[in-house]
Amino acid sequence: MILWIFNHYAVAPDMSGGTRHYDLASELVQRGYKVAIFASSFHHGSRREMKLTSGERWKVEDINGVKFVWIKTFPYQYNNWRRMLNMVSYMLRAWRIGRKLTRLSPDIERPDVIIGSSVHPLAVLAAVWIAKHYGASFIVEVRDLWPQTLVDMGILSDHHPLKYILALLEKYFYKRADRIITLPPKAVDYIIKLDIDPQKIVWIPNGVNLDRFTKVNDLYQQGNSDVFKIMYVGSHGPSSGLETLLKAAKILQNNGYNDINFILVGDGSEKAKLIEMKDKMNLNNVKFCDPVPKNDIPRKLLQADALLHIELEFMCSKYGGSPNKIFDYMGAGKPIIYASNFVKDMLDEIGCGIYVAPGDYQALANAIIQLYKMPVEKRMEIGLKGKEYVMQYHDIPVLADKLESCINLNS
Repeated sequence: MILWIFNHYAVAPDMSGGTRHYDLASELVQRGYKVAIFASSFHHGSRREMKLTSGERWKVEDINGVKFVWIKTFPYQYNNWRRMLNMVSYMLRAWRIGRKLTRLSPDIERPDVIIGSSVHPLAVLAAVWIAKHYGASFIVEVRDLWPQTLVDMGILSDHHPLKYILALLEKYFYKRADRIITLPPKAVDYIIKLDIDPQKIVWIPNGVNLDRFTKVNDLYQQGNSDVFKIMYVGSHGPSSGLETLLKAAKILQNNGYNDINFILVGDGSEKAKLIEMKDKMNLNNVKFCDPVPKNDIPRKLLQADALLHIELEFMCSKYGGSPNKIFDYMGAGKPIIYASNFVKDMLDEIGCGIYVAPGDYQALANAIIQLYKMPVEKRMEIGLKGKEYVMQYHDIPVLADKLESCINLNS
């Protein structure tokens, strides 16, 4: 079976970011599938061109049997009109290239099934058009609930004209789709209210490629006698809530916990502002690091004593979330401090860390002190609960089984 995936922000393992589609595609390739991923060559996290030269408009790259179709899109640095133009350029160029690709690149065959991933709805629209062009089955993958997420975050009012346009698109995708894949665990509750058949909705959350951790397990260190390291890996964006982290770090520094350090790995639109805030607060216990390729994430995480997941609170958290970093964190077998209601129910049930209410920097500082004073053996026991959970439910081969059943529409 030939599968095409349209995900504007998909990345390869030599890039930073979530490799959900590469990991799933790599597993399917080993099972005999042929998979092509249509992605922008302009990297969303680093805000720079990663894969194409100035004269190239697109190219195909084979990465361990997975075909990446890298597409030139309009560059941007901030969440303004230029980013919107970036989305539009992806949609139009993906549609134009997709229609001709089997002629331009004979090693890529006509698709049997097409997945459109709603990091934004214009990517899904391109997937719908291409599926119609080839007569392929169409699957929509719901990562963010457009437009509801924008309303819940306060970006759009409930009566904004764009909200109604996006709502029409959303319902069209759901009605048109042969299957609907959701990442948020409770998104089905939202979708069925739109008069959508629940039988065609499948939950396939994010996961972790545990093989990456197996290869570096010899580097595993349970703490360091001099420094207790709290690590955050991920986006430094408006919704990340990292100002709360800096305020907690200030409390710890003021109270003499000089051997507790914070390491922030990643990039995003708020990073420069956060570094400026750190300097103004005279924090010497916080270090900002550049993003690292996905292949190097295990090496980073295994050097920490505890891991931090932090987000602002939004209404849309009631549908739950499936952040990539959480499953990498659990794969590392380290205790997690989670200041996020998107993942609270799941992590509470697993028992692999400590919950803190989003925005409560005093409670965050207290939770860190609690882990810091905890015996190493107890921290190992907590971290192991997370690792055992992802081994059973979120390892990539397990999720690929679900995806394989989903794309085999008669199963």
